[in-house]
Amino acid sequence: MRKPRKTRAQLEQELHDARRESEARYRQLLENVNIGISVSTLDGRLLHVNREILRMAGFDDLEEFLRVPAEERYADPQDRLDLLREVREKGAVRDREMRSVRKDGSIYWISMNAVMLPAGDGSPGLFLTSMLDITERRRTEEALRESEAVFRAIFEQAAVGVALLETNTGRFVLVNQRFADIVGRTPASMVGTDFMSITHPDDLPPDVDRMEELRQGRIRNFSMEKRYLRPDGAVVWANLTVSPMWAPGETPRQHIAVVEDIGERKRAEKEHERLQAQLLQAQKMEVVGRLAGGVAHDFNNMLGVILGHVELVLDQAGSAHPMRADIEQIHRASLRSAGLTRQLLAFARKQPVAPRVLDLNDTLSGMFGMLRRLIGEHVRLDWVPGVDLWRVRMDPAQLDQVLANLCVNARDAIGAGPGRVTIETRNATLDEAWCAEHRGAAPGDYAVLTVSDDGCGMDADTLDHIFEPFYTTKGVGEGTGLGLATVYGVVNQNGGFIQASSEPGKGTRFEIFLPRHAGDAEETVPAQVTSAGQGIGRTVLLVEDEPAILAMSRAMLERLGYTVLAAGTGEDAIRQAASHAGDIHLLLTDVIMPGMNGRDLAARITGLQPGLACLFMSGYPADVIVHGSELDAGLHFIQKPFSLRELAEKCREALGAG
Repeated sequence: MRKPRKTRAQLEQELHDARRESEARYRQLLENVNIGISVSTLDGRLLHVNREILRMAGFDDLEEFLRVPAEERYADPQDRLDLLREVREKGAVRDREMRSVRKDGSIYWISMNAVMLPAGDGSPGLFLTSMLDITERRRTEEALRESEAVFRAIFEQAAVGVALLETNTGRFVLVNQRFADIVGRTPASMVGTDFMSITHPDDLPPDVDRMEELRQGRIRNFSMEKRYLRPDGAVVWANLTVSPMWAPGETPRQHIAVVEDIGERKRAEKEHERLQAQLLQAQKMEVVGRLAGGVAHDFNNMLGVILGHVELVLDQAGSAHPMRADIEQIHRASLRSAGLTRQLLAFARKQPVAPRVLDLNDTLSGMFGMLRRLIGEHVRLDWVPGVDLWRVRMDPAQLDQVLANLCVNARDAIGAGPGRVTIETRNATLDEAWCAEHRGAAPGDYAVLTVSDDGCGMDADTLDHIFEPFYTTKGVGEGTGLGLATVYGVVNQNGGFIQASSEPGKGTRFEIFLPRHAGDAEETVPAQVTSAGQGIGRTVLLVEDEPAILAMSRAMLERLGYTVLAAGTGEDAIRQAASHAGDIHLLLTDVIMPGMNGRDLAARITGLQPGLACLFMSGYPADVIVHGSELDAGLHFIQKPFSLRELAEKCREALGAG
């Protein structure tokens, strides 16, 4: 059965109802969507806004919202005018970010899209706008920008070098100024280059190996000390720490390198090692010196007995005596042994000296005849004296020792072939920077004595040991190893120092720095001449705690014609001096004795015998008569072991005989 046909009125009603239903749905959609939507006229007058706009602006009531003037809804009213103008000109605006004002006056950000809608007759008539509240997004972006600025400042102003590198290529992506300064470059010039181009060749293999382990994920980070090369060739020590930038489970694509300049620390470590080596060397030499001094003291006593009795026997034996040749051999061996002990004392800086103010040029000039005979005709001796040379203060006999030992050393280095020895003098003023680079040096003014040769030279290991006693590169029986040790001891005893340089095949050079003496020159006192029988009519009080030396010394004094009162202790000497009826002219006493030293004994005896002359003897003088290795002013001293002639001269000198 056919349905009845609808009337026009029915159809129009259905269409009207459908439109109302559709409009209601769209209105419901418009009101509940989370995007702000508004409709306004071409001049910006709002016709409608949805609830989202009210929510964003902080309003509950539409009428209240509409009563707020349009220009007051924007933080900058010009933004609204620019938006209207652009929509009229272009027909639409997309993603325009602007600041709006809420009901409570706070600012919020919106992202706005606007389009022009045609009027009923097809001409433009309305604006449709949609907007999103992007306040949180803008806050996040601003926080990120601030964080980036902070991290950028930290990166650029860091006290250590920082760089970002590609893990696979090792190329720099980002470099801060400190890193560039350390390696002597600019940040811009380093970007795109790899770490290998600035690494010292010797440190490249371990650096490359670590980076490969990092790429393969076998290690997460590493630290190492390495050297970088600057463009000018300078080497920079640095501590490198590398950490990858990666997410768990991913292969790292970039890594961060942190570089700390440790050049100053390395220099300090090197200086510490140098000073430590210098300290150990000084301690070693001091220990050896004490040992040498102690040995020399005891050995001197025995040598004194041997030498004294040998001389007495030689004095009594005629030239035709069948044993004379053997006795003379003993005498020569004793003298040589006495020389060795004096060298040991010189090394130990225990040799008593009588220093004078010297002009090295004048003093050395008088030695060249002896030196030419010493080194031989096959060696040329050149003399280069310095101009206006500063004076020094030392014992001339010690200067003889130094120069003789150095020239003999040079002669032996030259060997049988022709060669040259050059002796030079000059002035030198040393500063702290120079002294820091040279072991044993101290700042100040020095007169410098240089002895150089063109002999065989020495390697570095030999050079480190040449001043040690008994160290020698010569064959058995060819040297004692005490020559340069003696030089070392003498120079140190006089407040100076010695520098040695040598290379195999290029000769050797010794520079002796002696402190400048600022005072005036001293007059030289002529030596006294001895004569036989000088002691007749004079009495000597002899004091020695070693019985053998006491007996030997008594015999020698009596041979010289002296009357001898012998005592083994200080107390015995005082008793004899008090009980002796006649005058005692000379006190000859050992310095180091048990119970009472020689200086104290002399003070006691001179109280009993006014005007008594004193002569001290020792193989190893103590501080009681020697200060800084110099004899106290006015004291007379004879070093053990001594010969009969030496004893005669020293007694005559002490007694003031003319």
